[in-house]
Amino acid sequence: MKITALRTYMQRVAERPRLLVKVETDEGVSGWGEAYNHGPDHALIPVLEYMFQQIEGVDPRRVEYVVRRLLQEARFPPGAIGLAAIAAIDQALWDISGKAAGLPVYMLLGGHVRDRVPVYCGVYTAPDPPACRDLTQELNERYGFTAFKLSPYRRDLYAGRWGNVCKEAADYFAEIRSISPPEWEFAFEAHARIFEPRQAVQLGNALAPYDPLWFEEPIRPEYIPAWGHLRSQLDVPLATGESLFLPQDFLALLTAGGADIVQPDVCVVGGLAQLRKIATIAEAHYASVAPHNPMGPLATAVNVHFAAAHHGLKLVEYKPCETTWCPDPYLPVDGHLELRPDRPGWGVEIDESVLGTDDYVRWERVLPIRPDGSTGYV
Repeated sequence: MKITALRTYMQRVAERPRLLVKVETDEGVSGWGEAYNHGPDHALIPVLEYMFQQIEGVDPRRVEYVVRRLLQEARFPPGAIGLAAIAAIDQALWDISGKAAGLPVYMLLGGHVRDRVPVYCGVYTAPDPPACRDLTQELNERYGFTAFKLSPYRRDLYAGRWGNVCKEAADYFAEIRSISPPEWEFAFEAHARIFEPRQAVQLGNALAPYDPLWFEEPIRPEYIPAWGHLRSQLDVPLATGESLFLPQDFLALLTAGGADIVQPDVCVVGGLAQLRKIATIAEAHYASVAPHNPMGPLATAVNVHFAAAHHGLKLVEYKPCETTWCPDPYLPVDGHLELRPDRPGWGVEIDESVLGTDDYVRWERVLPIRPDGSTGYV
């Protein structure tokens, strides 16, 4: 079997852009992958076309060989765009491998260690408590979610005293706890918007009395020693990893004692082959893995197969969004995604008749502006 073609499709999931990649072979078996939209989104397509020239004619079942070849031919570390492209190719090759063998991908990874995959719902905002109660109850009734992720910010971070930001977050979480079932879990994502670790400690420990599931990515990822300092002073589990790229990044983070939970994104770190290396590093440091996954149904499918085969899983992030191009997504039942043992590859179908129409939507983060006119972190 040989790789013969690579095709790209600019699409969307809700109001976010997504790039799908199809890899074809000379035996008629094809596979699908999803790239992360770091932006600029259209920059990925020529990178993928260039990488195809490097792997054309290779047996697609040699996933580890292909990933290593693409990493090593980059000469310098490939960075966000390069790794996102490699991730999409990696995923497509695993899909082909599963289909060629007539097996779900998780069976190629040593088989499943769990019968279903626990998920939490990304809410991402901080709705007023009554609205939050109504939303989480609706999600629980529809999908069985009992774990949710909120924002800790109830105000403009830069408009007023930081102590008030922390107090309002604590008061908010206290009220959420008081009106929610006691068994429900709530994580809080700070989105790396805090520059000073001291302020991150203040905010995390303000939430601590109400037992958050975790406190996620409060500071920027670049200076690893700050993460060890931060974790040593927090009274809550510390989670991070969506902004890290390489296994070596996660090794440095965990060696510094900088996280309780790591959150690699399979569409960011170079695919499933790389994600499994990161998961092994985490397990050796007694850190659990909660994959970052605010993506589409294809990336969710990849995460299902990773999670099925990795024992050290915490939860998988899930964002309920409908698409036009995936008619049979994995949908939560009782807060879990069920395995599909009778379906080879990723276990989902992609409707190529829909992909014939470019459904790309441009999306950019809104950069916050401080009162003095300088920019903040987003």
